[in-house]
This record gives sequence, C-alpha cells and structure tokens, in this order.
Amino acid sequence: MFEDLQPAPADKILALIGLYRADPRPGKVDLGVGVYKDRDGKTPVMRAVREAEKRLLEGQDTKTYLGLAGDTAFNTVMARLAFGPGADLSRIRAAQAPGGSGALRLVAELLKRTRSDATVWVSDPTWPNHMPVMRAAGLRIREYPYFDAASGAVRFDAMLAALRAADSGDVVLLHGCCHNPTGANLDAVQWEAVTDLIVERGLLPFVDIAYQGFGEGLEADALGLRLLAAKVPEMVVASSCSKNFAVYRDRVGAAMVLARDGAQADVAMSQMLSAARAMYSMPPDHGAAAVRIVLEDATLRADWEAELEEMRLRMLRLRVAFAEALRRQSNSDRFDFIASHRGMFSRLGLTEAQVERLRAEHAVYMVGDSRINVAGLPEDGMDDLAKAVVSVLD
Repeated sequence: MFEDLQPAPADKILALIGLYRADPRPGKVDLGVGVYKDRDGKTPVMRAVREAEKRLLEGQDTKTYLGLAGDTAFNTVMARLAFGPGADLSRIRAAQAPGGSGALRLVAELLKRTRSDATVWVSDPTWPNHMPVMRAAGLRIREYPYFDAASGAVRFDAMLAALRAADSGDVVLLHGCCHNPTGANLDAVQWEAVTDLIVERGLLPFVDIAYQGFGEGLEADALGLRLLAAKVPEMVVASSCSKNFAVYRDRVGAAMVLARDGAQADVAMSQMLSAARAMYSMPPDHGAAAVRIVLEDATLRADWEAELEEMRLRMLRLRVAFAEALRRQSNSDRFDFIASHRGMFSRLGLTEAQVERLRAEHAVYMVGDSRINVAGLPEDGMDDLAKAVVSVLD
C-alpha cells in the first residue's frame, strides 16, 4: 500500500534543530526555534502554572471526558482574555482546542462549512503553518502585501489596496499582535483603518492571537482584536497559550466565534464541535485546566502577569541591545527596525546564502528567511553576533 508514497518535505525548523544539536562548536547560537528562552537558554515552567498544576494534582479526582468543547470554564476565561473583561459573551462562543494550531484548524473547518467558496487572505509573509492548515480544510488562499524587507516596516498602503479587491464574504487572516515571522505590527490608527475597510467590504476578520502579552502588554496586544469586535457583526479568533503561559507541549488553545446574535453563535458552535468530533473528539485537559486555575485565582493571575511582563521586557531589552550592536558593527542604521518591532521574532532581511554562511562560518542558526527568535539572543555576546551578521553582508 505504501510503496508509491514519497517522503514528505522536511520541516525546515525541525531540521534546523537537528543541525544545531549535532554542531560540536562551542559558542553556537540558536535563533531558530520559536520558544521563549531565559538567559540560560532554558524554557522554564512559569511560577503560577507550576502552582496551578500542584493544585490540579491534589484536587482532581477523575479523568473522565469533559466533552467536545473541553473545559467550559477555561473557554470563558479565554474569551474574556481576548475580548476583554467587559465583553458581552452573549454573542461569543469558544471551544478549547489542542493548541493554537488546533484552534486554527477548527476555525478553518467552520469556515469551510459556512462558505466553502470564500477566499482566505493571508499576509505575505505569514506563519508557515497558516497555509497548510487552511488548505487541509479545503479553503482557497490569497496573499496580501504586508512586509517591506528593506525598511522593516509594514506595507500598509499596499495591504489596504489588496484587501479592497477582496470579495464580500472573503476572510482576512490577521495576526492579533507580534507578527510571525516579521515582528512588524499594525499600530492603533492602522487597526482602525483595517477595521473600517473590513466593515465597508463585508469581509470576515480571522484573528490569530498567539503571543498576547509579548508585544506591548497583555491588554494593549488585544487592541486590534477588540477594535474589530466593537464594529464587525461577525469574526473568528484562534488563541494560543503556548507562549504566554509557556505550556507548549501541553497543547492549549481556543477557537472562538463572535456572531450577530446568540442564536447564530450557538449554531456556529455546534458546527465547530461537530468538526472537532470528526478530527480529535475532545481536547487534552491538563494544560487548559492549569491555565484556567491561573486566570480564575487573583493571586496566581497577578503572579502570572508579573512573570509575563518580565519576559516581555527582557525581549525588548534584547531587541535594543542587538540593534545597537548592529549599528556599531555596521556603522549604519540598517537594522534599527529590530528595536521598534515587537514580539518574539524579527526578520533581518538576509538572503538564504547569507543565512547559510552564518551557520557554516559562525555557528549562528536561524531560519532560512532570516527570522530570528529574539529570546535566543546572547545577552553577553551581542557584539560578536553583530560582527558575524555584518561579515556576511554583500
């Protein structure tokens, strides 16, 4: 049966992990893998999450199924985290999903059932897994211009021009904050303009918010999503807890729908749960339960927010330090945009050949499009890293 199968293309990031691990050179630098790292290069369990897990272990008395929607209390707190503490939940429904990727696929399945002929517009570039997830659900994809590699800025006028050509009923996939892979984000004025265009053209916003709290702050990072929710009749959201709760392997996410009214929200929810039943039935419980405990307990939530802010501020310091080191070593402002970007990633604007030289000659590992994980920057080796980058420039 399997003799005619061809090997699937290797995942570039996973392949990069293997190369890095096999490299015996001291001082090698890993800027590829998309997980938060502390000063020691570790991805620790957050304090509040660890305490929540202790409480869960002590208090949980069954492992029976929770149902297709997962932990309903988790769904409620996630909806409030995204839409705001004062959000009207009568029009919002949420379903726990296996990570942000699971939430994206669940929403994609709902979109396929809702309007199978709709086109999903994604930013150029976007997170590499967006397209496979949408295509796996049978959706059509088009790209809108987003990032100017030369300046490190958003191509906002070109973005709006492209979206004005979208048909009514098309879907616009937007990064809620901390754009992956570029780190270049819409400001408040631009979010307002995008929202107005979406309303004018009758488009459906699809917000992927995977890094809430990593950019400008927990509440500020939800600004765009909340501006949309205040003006559009309908929208869909995929939320992830992998980064801001550091529960990567526990696969914690939520798929959310904002509908015109409660009755339509219920119908949409029923279709999402039907899709979940066909794909994985019920989501894993442990990580979502820990997140729910943190968000429901005032003391744990305060500690989580404090640690999250520490992580955010550390990444900002690393951004500034790296931009300054590159300015010193290159004697130019070419890389100043790194300091103004937000989130865990930025693109340096290097060619694949230059990225390969960094790996071969300097043991610096990054994705081929020159996306770097800011959290992996070496605090005590910024000038050495900057020298390496400058040495491969044409």
